Amino acid sequence: MRLLSMEGDDASNKRLKKVSIVGFGGLGKTTLARAIYDKIKGDFDCRAFVPVGQNPDMKKVLRDILIDLGNPHSDLAMLDANQLIKKLQEFLENKRYLVIIDDIWDEKLWGGINFAFSNRNNLGSRLITTTRIVSVSNSCCSSADDSIYKMEPLSTDDSRRLFYKRIFPNDSGCPNEFEQVSKDILKKCGGVPLAIITIASALTSGQKMKPKHEWDILLQSLGSGLTEDNSLEEMRRILSFSYYNLPSHLKTCLLYLCIYPEDREINRDRLIWKWVAEGFVHHGNQGTSLFLLGLNYFNQLINRSMIQPIYDDIGQVHACRVHDMVLDLICNLSHEAKFVNVLDGTGNSMSSQSNVRRLSLQNKMEDHQAKPLTNIMSMSRVRSITIFPPAVSIMPALSRFEVLCVLDMSDCNLGESSSLQPNLKGVGHLIHLRYLGLSGTRISKLPAEIGTLQFLEVLDLGYNHELDELPSTLFKLRRLIYLNVSPYKVVRTLGVLQNMTSIEVLRGIFVSLNIIAQELGKLARLRELQIRFKDG
Repeated sequence: MRLLSMEGDDASNKRLKKVSIVGFGGLGKTTLARAIYDKIKGDFDCRAFVPVGQNPDMKKVLRDILIDLGNPHSDLAMLDANQLIKKLQEFLENKRYLVIIDDIWDEKLWGGINFAFSNRNNLGSRLITTTRIVSVSNSCCSSADDSIYKMEPLSTDDSRRLFYKRIFPNDSGCPNEFEQVSKDILKKCGGVPLAIITIASALTSGQKMKPKHEWDILLQSLGSGLTEDNSLEEMRRILSFSYYNLPSHLKTCLLYLCIYPEDREINRDRLIWKWVAEGFVHHGNQGTSLFLLGLNYFNQLINRSMIQPIYDDIGQVHACRVHDMVLDLICNLSHEAKFVNVLDGTGNSMSSQSNVRRLSLQNKMEDHQAKPLTNIMSMSRVRSITIFPPAVSIMPALSRFEVLCVLDMSDCNLGESSSLQPNLKGVGHLIHLRYLGLSGTRISKLPAEIGTLQFLEVLDLGYNHELDELPSTLFKLRRLIYLNVSPYKVVRTLGVLQNMTSIEVLRGIFVSLNIIAQELGKLARLRELQIRFKDG
């Protein structure tokens, strides 16, 4: 990209350059920024790609930048914004860095972020932002060295190439009978890549095109078409068509993604196991793994362009992200259907309903600090609750839940040093529980009463380095399908692993060879094993 050129050695190339990519939703600003990042990141000492979104927390954004740059100190959570800015400035001193801040909506937020990069080290660093808002873009680029790149819709030829590539395999081209309807559909899409890809995905079933009469129906449903002035309304119409075109089981799985905050990287396996525990994944052939069926659902949502895949270092999909326009759609649909109640800090999604079924606690609102969440809504019918770290302090006591099936507190600090600890006291009361997510919660002990959860299918205890030992009662859970205790925990008692007759995934067990010989061979459904051996 010419605006980021680092050729030559004059003083202007040595100074910090800022580039803001601006354009309305769906044009591919994030895709472009990611492509630039992947292409040039090797030229820098450190690098970070941090999504922001509409309701950001300044401290979280600064922490995310530091962590992504390679400074993951455990004390970051204790620092205020000014301290984080100072630490960021100190870390970047004498380093050539590349930082991308994606999806900024607020000029005030940018002011805080920009202050962290005001110490210019003249090493040729680059700071890139993306935004939909022109005034934000202008504030991001206030000096002569800075540049604004305004994204435009695709040309007619580029739109056609993208559309055909998605629908017609092997460069077979568009059949004559589809040419006119294709032109008319593309005209409605207005050169917006998200619209083109979403519509193309809706016009295919598996690897086959849908019949022409379905193309005609879709064309009639698209309204006046996309322009910059009506992009949000018409894009929602296009996405709605794609949503209603999904099979019922995929609609449910997609709606469930509104439990996650905007721009969240969603771990694939954790999501699928939650689908399983929620009952969204239905048995096919007898004996077929529910996880593998759920994996098929996940891949179908990617193929239909409803979620965006995230790849690991070896090119495997390990997570996904929901485009903010898709998230906007499913949050509205979920609210109408009373599918999920979200506490996100905006106050828009809370209700005092007594029939709440699924609850996502994403942030702590000031209004709720003085009174428990149980004063706002009843917990008696809540079947699923997901708590994100900012909201852990308002987590109700477990005894309040009567029919809870899914409890996910991953990455919340439940350790003994936490003043916000909604500990695991009363977990044995949750007799209907199927999913318990405690990964990264810093717990040092698992209650023995865990053994009373006879319906438990998924137990994620990963990345709890303080947890030294597993209670023997854990191995009485005959319905357990997934157990993750990585990094490794010792199993000292003979004859316990063989009780877990439903187990498919077993990660992080540290056992003696004689236990392996006697017990693991009896676990007929086991398909993934991560284990270490010890002598004796």
